[in-house]
Amino acid sequence: EKAFKADLVVEGKVIIELKSVEGLLPVHKKQVITYLKLTEMKLGLLINFNVELIKSGIVRIVNGL
Repeated sequence: EKAFKADLVVEGKVIIELKSVEGLLPVHKKQVITYLKLTEMKLGLLINFNVELIKSGIVRIVNGL
């Protein structure tokens, strides 16, 4: 019943997880890392839309590089 569901997967290479929170927590990064490990993908983006400037809300996460 419970499953991991990434918000977006781009061309089977990049996982994108979308949030709209006051601040990103370590658990949000761990969530993306878990998705990357389960799918054996190398790159993930964690994007928080609850920021004044969107580029400050983007975190790049890599798996095994």
